[in-house]
Amino acid sequence: MKILHITTAFARSEKDIITPWLIETLKKLNEKNIHCEVFTSSYLGLKNQKIFNIPVYRFRYFFKKYEKLTHEENVPDRLKKGWFYKFLLVFYLFFGILNLIILLRKKNYDIIHTHWPLPHFFFAYISQFFTFKKPKLISSFYGVEFKFLKSKFIKGLIKFIIKKSDKITAISNYTANEIKKYYEREIKIIPFSAAVKVLENSEEEKKEDKKIILFVGRLVKRKGVNYLIWALKEVLKEIAVKLIIIGDGSERKNLENLAKELELNDYIEFKGFVSDKELAFYYKNCDLFVLPAIIDERGDTEGLGVVLLEAMVYKKPVIASAVGGILDIVKDYENGILVPEKDPKILAKKILEVLKDQELAKKLGENGYKFVKENFSWEKIINDLKNLYKETLKL
Repeated sequence: MKILHITTAFARSEKDIITPWLIETLKKLNEKNIHCEVFTSSYLGLKNQKIFNIPVYRFRYFFKKYEKLTHEENVPDRLKKGWFYKFLLVFYLFFGILNLIILLRKKNYDIIHTHWPLPHFFFAYISQFFTFKKPKLISSFYGVEFKFLKSKFIKGLIKFIIKKSDKITAISNYTANEIKKYYEREIKIIPFSAAVKVLENSEEEKKEDKKIILFVGRLVKRKGVNYLIWALKEVLKEIAVKLIIIGDGSERKNLENLAKELELNDYIEFKGFVSDKELAFYYKNCDLFVLPAIIDERGDTEGLGVVLLEAMVYKKPVIASAVGGILDIVKDYENGILVPEKDPKILAKKILEVLKDQELAKKLGENGYKFVKENFSWEKIINDLKNLYKETLKL
């Protein structure tokens, strides 16, 4: 069985941090004799290569120094930065389709599996008309696609993708329900961006007198970190805590200013991006993990919440907002605690409850660990993908 995966961006070297879950997925599929290759865009003239023995075919779409539409930033965010990136998108689409046609005329694939299908599904769909063998088409949605659906034209494209794909997958029930708003059909829920493992870290645990609250993620509005900072102000009235914020993004400056305004600089550390080893250290040493996600002004929210699974692997109690795909992970007072979005007072109350009740914290951590093992193990996700491919080919 031979599968071509189409994706916006892919690791440029074995040290690159882009989509590590996709690399791990393809490596594990290859171990099961499902041969996987990747078709993706170039970056600053980067050509075809092998990453972890996975063949990666990159299409060039403009002069070398201008090939920056992908990899360093989401394409929709790039497009907001000026007319040039919109101009570049035209070349991206044209050369993406052209190069895929050339590849498909040289190589035979049983399935083309498209990640983030808009616009990449159309690379595969159009290319089929110019090739001898017509591979089956699978489209995987992650939820982020639906925040850009402002025009009838774009909504029409999404509906077309859903209708014409041989199989559709979603990473959560939330994303599946979003898909069904456009066209009712069977959707396989495979959260293969979510399989996690304990990261190696040789450092010993280092406990402070203060309780440690941890947040990990991009610092953008939909993460709701400002509500966590407001909640921290209330928590500090009763117990000594420190908030560790790992990640970076467009909201970092605003969040730092908020911390300064609330006189919380001594209680919050902004770490930015950290290595895997450092991340493992912070997961290992925190007392509580919080994801205060919100539905932002564009209607965007968490498609799943992979960081919650990472915290659960370390047997840490978690608190998260009851929005989006988070509801697929957190079961209230079973393996974590759910709170309403945008309510720092209730968030503070629940943080205090967990940090003051060690038995509750331990129970949530243990149950969270079991939940991940049963529902988000690599073994389960790879098996689900194998079955999906067999069903698609009717083997």
